[in-house]
Amino acid sequence: MSQNLAHPAHILVVGGGTAGWMTAALLVHAWGATGTRITLLESDAIGIIGVGEGATPKMRRFFQQLGIAESVWMPACNATYKCGIRFPQWSTRPGYESYYHPFFTMSDDASIRAFHHNVTLRQHNVDVQANPDWFFLSNWVAKKRCAPLPDPRSHYQADYAYHFDARLIGDFLRQWATARGVHHVVDTVTRVTQLENGEIGGVETEAHGAIGADFFVDCTGFANLLTGKTLNVPFLSYKPWLFNDRAVAMPTPLESPDSLPSETVSSAMKCGWAWKIPLTNRYGNGYVYASDFIDEATAERELRGHLQLRDDAVEARHLKMRVGRLERSWERNCLAVGLAQGFIEPLEATALMIVQDTVEHFIASFAGARDAARQRAGFNDKINRIYDSIRDYIQMHYKLNTREDTPYWIAARENPNVSDSVAAILETWDNGGDLLAEITRQRDRMAYSPTSWFCILGGMGRFPRKPKRATGKHQAVDPSAARKQCMELLRYFPDHRQAVDQMRQPEEA
Repeated sequence: MSQNLAHPAHILVVGGGTAGWMTAALLVHAWGATGTRITLLESDAIGIIGVGEGATPKMRRFFQQLGIAESVWMPACNATYKCGIRFPQWSTRPGYESYYHPFFTMSDDASIRAFHHNVTLRQHNVDVQANPDWFFLSNWVAKKRCAPLPDPRSHYQADYAYHFDARLIGDFLRQWATARGVHHVVDTVTRVTQLENGEIGGVETEAHGAIGADFFVDCTGFANLLTGKTLNVPFLSYKPWLFNDRAVAMPTPLESPDSLPSETVSSAMKCGWAWKIPLTNRYGNGYVYASDFIDEATAERELRGHLQLRDDAVEARHLKMRVGRLERSWERNCLAVGLAQGFIEPLEATALMIVQDTVEHFIASFAGARDAARQRAGFNDKINRIYDSIRDYIQMHYKLNTREDTPYWIAARENPNVSDSVAAILETWDNGGDLLAEITRQRDRMAYSPTSWFCILGGMGRFPRKPKRATGKHQAVDPSAARKQCMELLRYFPDHRQAVDQMRQPEEA
């Protein structure tokens, strides 16, 4: 393959699922009109791991750049709006037993300033309300089961993400991409061939024989067929930082057809946490846990108890997770994407955000390629920093927990394995230092905003235990006043169920 080309002549994506079809869609959108041929090869003998997923607000940009309206894709994927994530039972500190991680916009500037002010006072041992739930409108939008679609008269801009059925979104993107020229081959890979220079030459398949290409995308999941097993790129485990390596999942009905939540709930359990994701037709539920602390059968029983699900006819799906990342996502003429590339447990729903980041950075890097080795090195460094910074933010949930009920939570809190980044943030926070300055210093390796860091540290109640009474000189923000402002704006937000149902009406008319 000539490295002087602005883009490859033929790209073979090996593996489907959400990651594979997101990749194919982005590639055909960027390069389809320039003559690049894109083929996606997937096996019908290999299932996908989708169990009902959530995303980050970055996925809004994914659909916007492809020109796909919410009214087109959301009904097809049983999708709902996601205002943020609620975290009950991670902390035992009074007033901080639960907190909500919202998505922010410039419209939240005054709320962010008020929250930062109270958090700083509480850091310095002044007794003021510093739980983020009181300050951010997104929390109340979710609590009232509204959609994050404010009336323009409110002059408020909301950010949000989505929940969706992973299988259906893969199907939707397949139809969209193939309609725009992506060649779809259903077959099973039997062997990967290499050229003398070490690059991948092609794949052998059961029914279609040899399929070659100039460039390959490895979307083979945890099997890691191309990048790991063929090109021998090392895998770096995150086990020292993140204990969870298993999950058990099962669906449950919605409580009422007339009401629909607009948040993800991530509830702490005995040896991990349980997700609850609302789709238009059901809940997706699961328990992410550490097999070093609980076995498969016990985890399933605990999840069934948590869901009050006594019906054994509802089948549980058990999943193994390989948590970590490849040392290099782009090796020679192959790019690993999705689970083949790496996986961080789904606590903040970052998996598809990394897929999107990876493919978008690849397209931008390849378009300007002249020095192939330097191009790949810069790309891999950027992707590795994204992975490691998300790992750090996820680990912070466990480091901040105050539970004493099981060895799992104690071990997670006392885990001595922390990155220099996490150590510096905790030291700054615990000493009452300037956290904003510290995060700004680390901005080149940060995937999360300063306000997200303030939310997790403040929301989990990481404060001095015996605060002094606030006085007038502290000029603390009254949480009741902050809540009142939120309630005044809340009237501009529609009911969530009604909002998603209205998207289906044109289709059914």
